[in-house]
Amino acid sequence: MKPAFSVIFLTTLLGAGQGLFLALFTHQTYALFGLLPMQSDAYYGFGSALAMLFLGGGLIASFFHLGRPERAWRSATQWRTSWLSREVIVLPAFMGVVFLYGVVHVFGYLPVIVTLPSGLVIDLSIVIGTLGTLLAFALFVCTGMIYACIRFLREWNSPLTVINYILMGGSSGFILAAFFSATYAPSETDFFVGWAIIITVLALAGRAASLLRNARLKPKSTMQTAIGVKHPYIVQRSMGSMGGSFNTREYFHGKSAVFLRVIKPAFLLLGFIVPLALLALGLFSPALLGVAFILQYLGLMAERWFFFAQANHPQNLYYQTIG
Repeated sequence: MKPAFSVIFLTTLLGAGQGLFLALFTHQTYALFGLLPMQSDAYYGFGSALAMLFLGGGLIASFFHLGRPERAWRSATQWRTSWLSREVIVLPAFMGVVFLYGVVHVFGYLPVIVTLPSGLVIDLSIVIGTLGTLLAFALFVCTGMIYACIRFLREWNSPLTVINYILMGGSSGFILAAFFSATYAPSETDFFVGWAIIITVLALAGRAASLLRNARLKPKSTMQTAIGVKHPYIVQRSMGSMGGSFNTREYFHGKSAVFLRVIKPAFLLLGFIVPLALLALGLFSPALLGVAFILQYLGLMAERWFFFAQANHPQNLYYQTIG
Protein backbone atom coordinates (compact mmCIF):
# COMPACT_ATOMS: atom_id res chain seq x y z
CA MET A 1 0.00 0.00 0.00
CA LYS A 2 1.02 3.62 -0.44
CA PRO A 3 1.32 5.28 2.99
CA ALA A 4 -0.58 8.56 3.36
CA PHE A 5 1.30 10.99 5.57
CA SER A 6 -1.97 12.50 6.79
CA VAL A 7 -2.89 9.12 8.29
CA ILE A 8 0.64 8.67 9.67
CA PHE A 9 0.36 12.00 11.49
CA LEU A 10 -3.21 11.20 12.53
CA THR A 11 -2.41 7.89 14.20
CA THR A 12 0.86 8.93 15.83
CA LEU A 13 -0.43 12.26 17.19
CA LEU A 14 -3.62 10.66 18.51
CA GLY A 15 -1.60 7.88 20.12
CA ALA A 16 0.61 10.36 21.95
CA GLY A 17 -2.41 12.35 23.16
CA GLN A 18 -4.27 9.27 24.32
CA GLY A 19 -1.19 7.91 26.06
CA LEU A 20 -0.53 11.22 27.83
CA PHE A 21 -4.06 11.39 29.18
CA LEU A 22 -3.86 7.78 30.37
CA ALA A 23 -0.55 8.58 32.09
CA LEU A 24 -2.03 11.60 33.88
CA PHE A 25 -5.10 9.74 35.09
CA THR A 26 -2.99 6.74 36.10
CA HIS A 27 -0.99 9.06 38.33
CA GLN A 28 -4.14 10.57 39.82
CA THR A 29 -5.50 7.07 40.48
CA TYR A 30 -2.31 6.08 42.31
CA ALA A 31 -2.56 9.29 44.32
CA LEU A 32 -6.23 8.62 45.11
CA PHE A 33 -5.22 5.40 46.85
CA GLY A 34 -2.37 7.12 48.65
CA LEU A 35 0.38 5.44 46.65
CA LEU A 36 1.69 8.76 45.31
CA PRO A 37 1.34 12.37 46.42
CA MET A 38 -1.59 14.12 44.75
CA GLN A 39 -0.38 16.90 42.48
CA SER A 40 -1.92 20.34 42.04
CA ASP A 41 -5.00 20.82 39.89
CA ALA A 42 -2.90 22.93 37.53
CA TYR A 43 -0.62 19.94 36.93
CA TYR A 44 -3.46 17.72 35.69
CA GLY A 45 -5.17 20.63 33.93
CA PHE A 46 -2.18 21.81 31.91
CA GLY A 47 -1.20 18.21 31.20
CA SER A 48 -4.67 17.71 29.71
CA ALA A 49 -4.19 20.86 27.62
CA LEU A 50 -1.00 19.34 26.21
CA ALA A 51 -2.90 16.15 25.40
CA MET A 52 -5.54 18.23 23.63
CA LEU A 53 -2.85 19.81 21.43
CA PHE A 54 -1.79 16.38 20.17
CA LEU A 55 -5.38 15.20 19.75
CA GLY A 56 -6.27 18.40 17.89
CA GLY A 57 -3.23 18.01 15.66
CA GLY A 58 -4.31 14.47 14.81
CA LEU A 59 -7.84 15.65 14.05
CA ILE A 60 -6.54 18.38 11.73
CA ALA A 61 -4.26 15.86 9.97
CA SER A 62 -7.26 13.61 9.29
CA PHE A 63 -8.91 16.26 7.10
CA PHE A 64 -6.01 16.16 4.66
CA HIS A 65 -6.92 12.55 3.89
CA LEU A 66 -10.45 13.44 2.81
CA GLY A 67 -11.37 14.09 -0.80
CA ARG A 68 -14.41 16.16 0.27
CA PRO A 69 -13.79 17.46 3.83
CA GLU A 70 -17.18 19.21 3.90
CA ARG A 71 -18.80 15.77 3.83
CA ALA A 72 -16.74 14.41 6.73
CA TRP A 73 -19.83 14.18 8.95
CA ARG A 74 -21.24 11.47 6.71
CA SER A 75 -18.45 9.11 7.75
CA ALA A 76 -20.20 8.67 11.12
CA THR A 77 -23.43 7.32 9.62
CA GLN A 78 -22.23 3.72 9.15
CA TRP A 79 -21.31 3.08 12.80
CA ARG A 80 -23.16 -0.24 12.86
CA THR A 81 -20.71 -1.87 10.45
CA SER A 82 -17.70 0.42 10.03
CA TRP A 83 -14.81 0.76 12.47
CA LEU A 84 -13.92 4.04 10.75
CA SER A 85 -17.36 5.42 11.58
CA ARG A 86 -16.94 4.31 15.18
CA GLU A 87 -13.56 6.05 15.33
CA VAL A 88 -15.15 9.23 13.96
CA ILE A 89 -17.70 9.11 16.80
CA VAL A 90 -15.34 8.10 19.62
CA LEU A 91 -12.60 10.65 18.80
CA PRO A 92 -14.63 13.85 19.42
CA ALA A 93 -16.27 12.20 22.45
CA PHE A 94 -12.84 11.45 23.90
CA MET A 95 -11.57 14.94 23.11
CA GLY A 96 -14.61 16.42 24.84
CA VAL A 97 -13.97 14.35 27.97
CA VAL A 98 -10.27 15.28 28.03
CA PHE A 99 -11.28 18.93 27.72
CA LEU A 100 -13.72 18.60 30.64
CA TYR A 101 -11.09 16.78 32.70
CA GLY A 102 -8.70 19.67 32.20
CA VAL A 103 -11.35 22.34 32.84
CA VAL A 104 -12.55 20.92 36.19
CA HIS A 105 -8.92 20.79 37.35
CA VAL A 106 -7.94 24.25 36.11
CA PHE A 107 -10.98 25.88 37.74
CA GLY A 108 -10.88 23.64 40.79
CA TYR A 109 -14.46 22.51 40.32
CA LEU A 110 -14.21 19.13 42.03
CA PRO A 111 -17.49 18.38 43.82
CA VAL A 112 -17.63 15.09 45.71
CA ILE A 113 -19.73 12.54 43.84
CA VAL A 114 -19.62 9.74 46.40
CA THR A 115 -17.70 8.74 49.51
CA LEU A 116 -17.04 5.02 49.67
CA PRO A 117 -17.41 3.04 52.92
CA SER A 118 -13.60 2.85 53.07
CA GLY A 119 -13.50 6.65 53.24
CA LEU A 120 -12.27 7.03 49.66
CA VAL A 121 -13.62 10.26 48.17
CA ILE A 122 -14.63 10.13 44.51
CA ASP A 123 -14.87 13.61 43.03
CA LEU A 124 -16.00 14.76 39.58
CA SER A 125 -12.51 14.53 38.05
CA ILE A 126 -12.30 10.83 38.92
CA VAL A 127 -15.61 10.13 37.21
CA ILE A 128 -14.58 12.10 34.11
CA GLY A 129 -11.12 10.48 34.10
CA THR A 130 -12.62 6.99 34.27
CA LEU A 131 -14.90 7.77 31.34
CA GLY A 132 -11.93 9.22 29.47
CA THR A 133 -9.89 6.07 30.09
CA LEU A 134 -12.65 3.88 28.64
CA LEU A 135 -12.94 6.16 25.61
CA ALA A 136 -9.14 6.22 25.14
CA PHE A 137 -9.00 2.44 24.90
CA ALA A 138 -12.12 2.39 22.73
CA LEU A 139 -10.40 4.83 20.36
CA PHE A 140 -7.27 2.65 20.24
CA VAL A 141 -9.44 -0.37 19.40
CA CYS A 142 -11.41 1.49 16.73
CA THR A 143 -8.25 2.82 15.07
CA GLY A 144 -6.51 -0.55 15.13
CA MET A 145 -9.57 -2.46 13.94
CA ILE A 146 -9.90 -0.24 10.86
CA TYR A 147 -6.87 -2.18 9.58
CA ALA A 148 -7.10 -5.45 11.52
CA CYS A 149 -10.58 -6.21 10.18
CA ILE A 150 -9.43 -6.26 6.53
CA ARG A 151 -9.05 -10.00 6.00
CA PHE A 152 -7.41 -9.92 2.58
CA LEU A 153 -4.56 -7.71 3.87
CA ARG A 154 -3.03 -10.44 5.95
CA GLU A 155 -0.20 -8.30 7.29
CA TRP A 156 -2.84 -6.27 9.16
CA ASN A 157 -5.41 -8.96 9.88
CA SER A 158 -4.14 -9.91 13.33
CA PRO A 159 -4.91 -9.06 16.99
CA LEU A 160 -1.33 -7.78 17.15
CA THR A 161 -2.39 -4.74 15.10
CA VAL A 162 -4.72 -3.49 17.85
CA ILE A 163 -2.32 -4.50 20.62
CA ASN A 164 0.54 -2.60 18.99
CA TYR A 165 -1.54 0.53 18.51
CA ILE A 166 -2.33 0.50 22.23
CA LEU A 167 1.24 -0.22 23.35
CA MET A 168 2.98 2.23 21.03
CA GLY A 169 0.53 5.00 21.83
CA GLY A 170 0.91 4.27 25.54
CA SER A 171 4.69 4.28 25.27
CA SER A 172 4.68 7.63 23.45
CA GLY A 173 2.27 9.16 25.95
CA PHE A 174 4.11 7.98 29.06
CA ILE A 175 7.45 9.26 27.72
CA LEU A 176 5.79 12.61 27.07
CA ALA A 177 4.34 12.53 30.60
CA ALA A 178 7.81 11.84 32.00
CA PHE A 179 9.18 14.93 30.23
CA PHE A 180 6.17 16.99 31.34
CA SER A 181 6.67 15.89 34.94
CA ALA A 182 10.41 16.57 34.82
CA THR A 183 9.45 20.18 34.07
CA TYR A 184 6.46 20.71 36.39
CA ALA A 185 6.70 18.00 39.08
CA PRO A 186 10.24 16.55 39.17
CA SER A 187 9.44 14.31 42.13
CA GLU A 188 7.00 12.31 39.97
CA THR A 189 9.33 11.77 37.04
CA ASP A 190 10.52 8.37 38.27
CA PHE A 191 6.95 7.05 38.26
CA PHE A 192 6.38 7.91 34.61
CA VAL A 193 9.85 6.80 33.54
CA GLY A 194 9.33 3.41 35.16
CA TRP A 195 6.00 2.86 33.43
CA ALA A 196 7.35 4.22 30.13
CA ILE A 197 10.17 1.66 30.20
CA ILE A 198 7.75 -1.19 30.90
CA ILE A 199 5.30 -0.18 28.17
CA THR A 200 8.08 0.50 25.63
CA VAL A 201 9.56 -2.96 26.24
CA LEU A 202 6.11 -4.49 25.73
CA ALA A 203 5.63 -2.39 22.57
CA LEU A 204 8.96 -3.61 21.22
CA ALA A 205 7.97 -7.21 21.91
CA GLY A 206 4.59 -6.73 20.24
CA ARG A 207 6.03 -5.07 17.14
CA ALA A 208 8.78 -7.67 16.85
CA ALA A 209 6.14 -10.42 17.08
CA SER A 210 4.16 -8.84 14.24
CA LEU A 211 7.29 -8.53 12.09
CA LEU A 212 8.13 -12.19 12.65
CA ARG A 213 4.54 -13.20 11.90
CA ASN A 214 4.43 -11.20 8.67
CA ALA A 215 7.79 -12.56 7.54
CA ARG A 216 6.33 -16.08 7.65
CA LEU A 217 3.20 -15.24 5.64
CA LYS A 218 2.82 -17.00 2.32
CA PRO A 219 0.45 -15.64 -0.37
CA LYS A 220 -2.78 -17.60 -0.66
CA SER A 221 -3.23 -16.48 -4.26
CA THR A 222 -0.92 -17.06 -7.20
CA MET A 223 -0.95 -16.06 -10.84
CA GLN A 224 -2.38 -19.49 -11.58
CA THR A 225 -5.34 -19.16 -9.17
CA ALA A 226 -5.94 -15.55 -10.21
CA ILE A 227 -6.64 -16.42 -13.85
CA GLY A 228 -7.71 -20.05 -13.41
CA VAL A 229 -4.87 -21.54 -15.42
CA LYS A 230 -2.84 -24.38 -13.85
CA HIS A 231 0.19 -24.09 -16.09
CA PRO A 232 3.33 -24.04 -13.87
CA TYR A 233 5.03 -21.27 -15.83
CA ILE A 234 3.10 -18.04 -16.28
CA VAL A 235 4.82 -14.72 -17.00
CA GLN A 236 3.07 -11.37 -17.06
CA ARG A 237 4.26 -9.14 -19.91
CA SER A 238 2.14 -6.07 -19.14
CA MET A 239 0.60 -4.57 -16.00
CA GLY A 240 -2.54 -3.74 -17.94
CA SER A 241 -2.09 -0.07 -18.73
CA MET A 242 0.28 2.14 -20.67
CA GLY A 243 0.53 4.76 -17.91
CA GLY A 244 -0.23 5.27 -14.26
CA SER A 245 -3.68 4.70 -12.80
CA PHE A 246 -5.39 4.81 -9.41
CA ASN A 247 -4.36 1.20 -8.80
CA THR A 248 -0.71 1.78 -9.55
CA ARG A 249 -0.57 5.03 -7.54
CA GLU A 250 -2.43 3.94 -4.40
CA TYR A 251 -1.34 0.33 -3.97
CA PHE A 252 2.41 0.70 -4.52
CA HIS A 253 4.67 2.60 -2.13
CA GLY A 254 7.26 3.21 -4.86
CA LYS A 255 10.32 2.64 -2.67
CA SER A 256 13.22 0.29 -3.42
CA ALA A 257 13.97 -2.96 -1.61
CA VAL A 258 17.05 -1.28 -0.12
CA PHE A 259 14.86 1.44 1.43
CA LEU A 260 12.59 -1.18 2.97
CA ARG A 261 15.56 -3.03 4.44
CA VAL A 262 16.89 0.19 5.97
CA ILE A 263 13.67 1.57 7.42
CA LYS A 264 12.88 -1.52 9.48
CA PRO A 265 15.98 -1.42 11.74
CA ALA A 266 15.72 2.39 11.72
CA PHE A 267 12.25 2.46 13.29
CA LEU A 268 13.15 -0.33 15.73
CA LEU A 269 16.12 1.73 16.92
CA LEU A 270 14.44 5.14 17.00
CA GLY A 271 11.07 3.92 18.17
CA PHE A 272 12.14 1.53 20.90
CA ILE A 273 15.84 0.89 21.59
CA VAL A 274 17.10 4.50 21.73
CA PRO A 275 14.14 5.76 23.82
CA LEU A 276 14.73 2.96 26.34
CA ALA A 277 18.36 4.03 26.73
CA LEU A 278 17.41 7.70 27.01
CA LEU A 279 14.70 6.93 29.56
CA ALA A 280 17.29 5.32 31.81
CA LEU A 281 19.67 8.26 31.35
CA GLY A 282 16.79 10.72 31.76
CA LEU A 283 16.64 9.98 35.45
CA PHE A 284 19.91 11.89 35.69
CA SER A 285 19.32 14.45 32.94
CA PRO A 286 15.63 15.38 32.46
CA ALA A 287 16.33 17.09 29.13
CA LEU A 288 17.04 13.68 27.65
CA LEU A 289 13.40 12.76 28.24
CA GLY A 290 12.39 15.40 25.72
CA VAL A 291 14.95 14.05 23.28
CA ALA A 292 13.58 10.55 23.89
CA PHE A 293 10.06 11.66 22.99
CA ILE A 294 11.16 13.48 19.81
CA LEU A 295 13.32 10.59 18.57
CA GLN A 296 10.64 8.06 19.40
CA TYR A 297 8.01 10.10 17.58
CA LEU A 298 10.21 10.10 14.47
CA GLY A 299 10.69 6.37 14.90
CA LEU A 300 6.95 5.80 15.25
CA MET A 301 6.33 7.79 12.08
CA ALA A 302 8.79 5.50 10.27
CA GLU A 303 7.11 2.48 11.88
CA ARG A 304 3.69 3.64 10.73
CA TRP A 305 5.01 4.23 7.19
CA PHE A 306 6.37 0.69 7.15
CA PHE A 307 3.10 -0.65 8.59
CA PHE A 308 1.16 0.74 5.65
CA ALA A 309 3.80 -0.03 3.02
CA GLN A 310 4.15 -3.66 4.10
CA ALA A 311 0.50 -4.44 3.37
CA ASN A 312 0.47 -6.25 0.05
CA HIS A 313 -2.88 -5.81 -1.69
CA PRO A 314 -4.02 -8.85 -3.72
CA GLN A 315 -4.52 -6.61 -6.76
CA ASN A 316 -0.73 -6.34 -6.97
CA LEU A 317 -0.71 -9.87 -8.37
CA TYR A 318 -2.15 -8.35 -11.53
CA TYR A 319 -0.22 -5.10 -11.71
CA GLN A 320 3.01 -6.52 -10.32
CA THR A 321 5.73 -4.04 -9.30
CA ILE A 322 6.41 -0.85 -11.14
CA GLY A 323 9.90 -0.38 -12.53
